[in-house]
Amino acid sequence: MTEHVGVVGGGIVGIAIARSLAQRGIRVTVVEKEHRVAMHQTGHNSGVVHAGLYYAPGSLKAILCSTGREMTKEFCQGKGLPFREVGKMVVAITDEEIPRLDAIQARSVANGVPGLRRLNRSEMSDIEPHVGGVAAVHSPHTAVVDYASITEAMAEDVRMAGGTILLGHEVLEIKQQLGRIEVITTAAELSFDRLIVCAGLQSDVVARMVGASPSPRILPFRGEYWGLSNDKQHLVNGMIYPVPDPRFPFLGVHFTRGVYDDVHVGPNAVPALAREGYNWSKISLRDTWESMAWPGARALAQQHWRMGAKEIAASLFKPLYFREAARFVPELQMKDLTSKTAAGVRAQAWGKDGVLLDDFAVDQIGPVTLLRNAPSPAATSALAIAEFVLTNHVFND
Repeated sequence: MTEHVGVVGGGIVGIAIARSLAQRGIRVTVVEKEHRVAMHQTGHNSGVVHAGLYYAPGSLKAILCSTGREMTKEFCQGKGLPFREVGKMVVAITDEEIPRLDAIQARSVANGVPGLRRLNRSEMSDIEPHVGGVAAVHSPHTAVVDYASITEAMAEDVRMAGGTILLGHEVLEIKQQLGRIEVITTAAELSFDRLIVCAGLQSDVVARMVGASPSPRILPFRGEYWGLSNDKQHLVNGMIYPVPDPRFPFLGVHFTRGVYDDVHVGPNAVPALAREGYNWSKISLRDTWESMAWPGARALAQQHWRMGAKEIAASLFKPLYFREAARFVPELQMKDLTSKTAAGVRAQAWGKDGVLLDDFAVDQIGPVTLLRNAPSPAATSALAIAEFVLTNHVFND
């Protein structure tokens, strides 16, 4: 009898894993609490297909991003989905940032980022005429896509290969008994031989259901975007990014021309007051208390409170957000930031010591595989993550 594998989570990673299973002829059922796929992180991001500029060489992020980028491009071409190589420019605003730009260039070379170029001031203007700064690196093959549409297309592949996707099935309990994994949802009781959990913002909650360690815990960070007015869309041709500061876990405000030709500014990174808190009004006392009571909370606050205060202030006061953005496009005026577009919430894993996990993390608890940390570039890497998980965790016994 064919083994029956359950997948918890209908984001791009969960659906990519289900697709790989179904296309191998394995019986697979996806369990998703929302009424459509790609409802959370997958459907609330800037759509960037990363080329691998930032990730530590040899890390899972670096390896799977490189492979995933090509797999995503091939998938989009095969399905007739948009895949636009608009290019990314990482900009040093001052001479003091040059050493950090050098480090990004070295990482990019080590990671095999295709077509990477170092640019002086004149060369920067040839690509982005309105950009500020003193030097940059340019990744011409960094692309943008519609990840929600990609996930929908993958979901159709799952169904065409005989797989099942159950929507509106929130997982309430998971039990292992008599060699089976029993999954109780709001709509059914299901039984599997194996289970793969790709629950994103809820990944630590589901992990505790199967007796896994409570660490790492998910700390939700909201990223807010502003739209750029139609008459100023010409200020940005592709993507304009800051040089990351290694002292901080997030990139900072940047500009992205999306796959449908709109330009948005952001995201910032503010602590969300709920796991699915897409605005300040969405508050979960339980989620907030769990974050504050986590043993790593004090260490994290002590290390990053200044950055946190700055990000929160910029979220609440538009002039502060504008001031950050205008460093990269000096012609920008505050009125050019029209309105906040849909925000996203990043599921960032952090340990009891307050350290934010930097790489992808996968745990194995008997027949249950748990993706404990899959932040950006997880969408870029989804197809490669699927092959990695199946090869190293599902079919390795």
